Amino acid sequence: MKYKIQKSALLVVSMLLLIGCALSKEPKQYSSEDYKDAAQFMSRSWYGLVHNQVVSQDWTGDTVLTYAKRTAAGREFIAVHTATNEKKTAFDHQKLADALNALLDRDYKATNLPLRKITFDEKGHIKFSIGRQTFKANLSDYSVAKTTSTEVRTRRKEHLSPNKKLAAYIDNYNLWIRDIKTGKRTQLTFDGKKDYGYATNNAGWIKSDNAVLKWSPNSDKIATFQQDAREVGMMYLTSTNVGHPKLEAWKHPLPGDDAVFTIERVIIHLGKRPKTVRLKMDKDFQRGTTTDHIADWDGTLLDAQWSKDGAQFAFVSGSRDHKVAHLQIANSKTGRVRSIHKETVDTYYESGVDAENWKVLFDSNEFIWYSEKSNWGHLYLYDLTTKKLKNQITSGNWLVKQIKHIDPVSRAIYFIGGGKEAGNPYHDYLYKVGFDGAVLNNLTPEKGHHSIRFNASSNFFVDTYSTTTTPPVTLLRNANGEKVADLARGDLSALKAKGWVPPIEFNVKARDQKTDLYGLLYLPSNYDENNSYPVVNYIYPGPQSGSIRNFGFTPVGRDHQALAELGFAVVAVNAMGTPGRSKSFHDAYYGNMGDNGLPDNITTIQQLAKIHKGMDVERVGIHGHSGGGFASTRALLAYPEFYDVAVSGAGNHDNRNYEADWGEKWQGLLVKNDDGTSNYDNQANQLMVDKLKGKLLITHGSMDNNVPPSSTCLLYTSDAADDLLCVD
Repeated sequence: MKYKIQKSALLVVSMLLLIGCALSKEPKQYSSEDYKDAAQFMSRSWYGLVHNQVVSQDWTGDTVLTYAKRTAAGREFIAVHTATNEKKTAFDHQKLADALNALLDRDYKATNLPLRKITFDEKGHIKFSIGRQTFKANLSDYSVAKTTSTEVRTRRKEHLSPNKKLAAYIDNYNLWIRDIKTGKRTQLTFDGKKDYGYATNNAGWIKSDNAVLKWSPNSDKIATFQQDAREVGMMYLTSTNVGHPKLEAWKHPLPGDDAVFTIERVIIHLGKRPKTVRLKMDKDFQRGTTTDHIADWDGTLLDAQWSKDGAQFAFVSGSRDHKVAHLQIANSKTGRVRSIHKETVDTYYESGVDAENWKVLFDSNEFIWYSEKSNWGHLYLYDLTTKKLKNQITSGNWLVKQIKHIDPVSRAIYFIGGGKEAGNPYHDYLYKVGFDGAVLNNLTPEKGHHSIRFNASSNFFVDTYSTTTTPPVTLLRNANGEKVADLARGDLSALKAKGWVPPIEFNVKARDQKTDLYGLLYLPSNYDENNSYPVVNYIYPGPQSGSIRNFGFTPVGRDHQALAELGFAVVAVNAMGTPGRSKSFHDAYYGNMGDNGLPDNITTIQQLAKIHKGMDVERVGIHGHSGGGFASTRALLAYPEFYDVAVSGAGNHDNRNYEADWGEKWQGLLVKNDDGTSNYDNQANQLMVDKLKGKLLITHGSMDNNVPPSSTCLLYTSDAADDLLCVD
């Protein structure tokens, strides 16, 4: 399930306190002060207590990096000159604050100037923005003047062209463009209609009026599609209110449906007489190689790449079950499509971890392909003409996660990898490798989880690394990984003064007693091994992510420490069946989503209890939301001898009631047997309600348009729970 933020973390805390009451031999009575003290451990204000941390960065070409650092006093702006490696205060903060206050009649403090997009010009003057207004300051006398912004602003749901002269959008199922300067609107397509519109942004689980498209580099063409949803089934929600309920209805395919979303790819040529070229190929299933949609969050068409001149358009088509990935290239003028490379796998194909890692190198007549055929995600170089493998670029028992930059001149690839260095395999590092794969260098060798941000030219990058218990350290490096400057070293003094408790990072064995698992344990600040603490298992089973998103530093780990402060030992682990490891690790319960990684969660708790003697494995509760709601309920049904209580939020309790792309990727295509059973029965929670022994608390928003509440209704209509809390 795609992650959705819970309505209130306090609601979850309150519900989980029921676990303590249900499991405690002598239930503790909590006072309002107890709740207040615990709640501070999930306060967002704690993020501001990590001092000496980089909070923004702006580049002036390759010459100057200006960054803001959060300090105990406020915000400090510092400039690094890359030619000399000189680092100094970017400007006199007090003088600039005084000048701005005089100009704007404001009361800006020197320690909290709200500056954005800071650049230096050739005269040493600085330009910056406050809100939507731009300014220029002369640093010799600190005279400040408003300037006219050159930034082009589009309207909501518009896609700005690369040359910033046009904006594309949907109107009445057709695609239009607007001239930014004149405001002139031009209709590009004319045959779009309801359920058969252009650039439609609907994947069932998520929908938007924003268009899905990709501009050509020279802004004269648009790659998009006409989505066919005419025979696709509907999803319905009705509001709970006094008077007539409101109906929300939209197209939403389910596993096993005869009709699911398909797309007819088109390339639209602009100019005086816009023309639509329909690619000469069959309809594509609406499938992506990294996510359950073909649109990025901003509406950019995924798995799509233009050649620099816009003459060719590369894309990857996927089979309905995600087992086939097919790289193809279209002639943008004629619409002719040629097949380049096809990979077929037993389970599902993915082109990376949260990023596409295939790339067509039109200039050198090559392409880079990502494959897990060795059981690990690696890069391969192919000849674009012969389509034959030239060489494997990366190899070994570790994986490439995300390509960050490709330098075609030096024939080098910069990428994020995991599992190659000793220690936690979820720590990300930046590597550089040649196309021939001969030399592989780790550009960020410091132990920890590295977050990388290149400048526009990719000649420099800012590297921030940390662990779950050590604060962020930020460096500026050049493209060879050489340190240019130390930017900031995080200080936890203020956070610790508030009582912050570091989580305990652990490594245990999985259900097979061989595979390493990694997770986090949260114990009360007053933990005493001689006392007994019920265990709360937080779970998000994936399979597209795990219970722990990354192992870098955060001052607030969800509500975990807050719960611990109320007398629990809280456990979260990335179980088998989640990404970021080997292909076999990720495939662990393919075709059996009901597994949910629960056997790994159970053995994790049992192993930890042998080390932390205060953990009481006779009193174990579990909670989660969305996929975690599915898993927490399943835990109570499948393992009643281990789990006593579950709090389940918005669970997808039977994936036949969730969007087709999700279930058919992780469970497989629906196969119905003559006796009425199917290959989806092993994941359907409502078929196991007779196993319920513990206490189950279920919540689900009645207007949840991600995981429709019908999944939860399947449970309570089957007497799965005595009590149901509905949240509208």
